[in-house]
Amino acid sequence: MTSRWSWSFALGLLLLVTYLTAPGIVLAQDDVADDPLLADMQAEGEEEPAEGEAPPPPAPELDVDALLRQDAEVFADEGYSYDPGNRRDPFVSLRESRERGDTAGGPRPEGVPGLLISEIDLTGIFVLPDGPVAQVQAADQDKSFLLRVGDRLYDGDVVSISRSEVVFRQEVDDPAALKPFREVVKKLNP
Repeated sequence: MTSRWSWSFALGLLLLVTYLTAPGIVLAQDDVADDPLLADMQAEGEEEPAEGEAPPPPAPELDVDALLRQDAEVFADEGYSYDPGNRRDPFVSLRESRERGDTAGGPRPEGVPGLLISEIDLTGIFVLPDGPVAQVQAADQDKSFLLRVGDRLYDGDVVSISRSEVVFRQEVDDPAALKPFREVVKKLNP
C-alpha cells in the first residue's frame, strides 16, 4: 500500500509541475511575437522575396563524382600520390569504379589474368606429363583458356587440379570475413 501511495504522490507532483510551467511556456511564445527584436532573430533565415521580385534560384545540385575528379587532377598536378596496395582506394568514388567494372585490383586485363572465378565454366581437364591442365571458358567470351596450378586469375589463384575438379582460392573483399579468401570448387560435368 505504501508503494501505491508513493506512485500516486509522484504522479500528482508531476502533474502539478506540468500545470504550473505550461502557462510560462505559452507566455514565452507570446513574448517572442510581441518583441520585434526576437521576432527578427527568429525570422532571419525565412526571407520572402518582395512583391514583383523573382524568387532566388534554387541551389545547384552538386555532382560529387565531378568534384572528386577535379580534386584528383589538382593533387596529381601537385605531385601527391596514394598507393592503396592490395586494398580499395578510399579516395576513389565507389560509384565510378562500379560503372567501369573495376574491383580491388583495378581495370581487368585481357586473357587469363582478367578472368573472374565466378564467370568461368570448367570444360575439360587434361593430364599431361608435366602436370594437369584445366580448360575453362568465360561466360562472356567465345575463347577457352588453359589453366595450370599456380596461375593467377583476376580475383584469385588456381590451387589444385584433379581428374574431376579444379580448386580456386578466391579473394574476398569483406572486412568482416575471418579469412581474406574462400575456396571455390568447379567440377567437371560427366
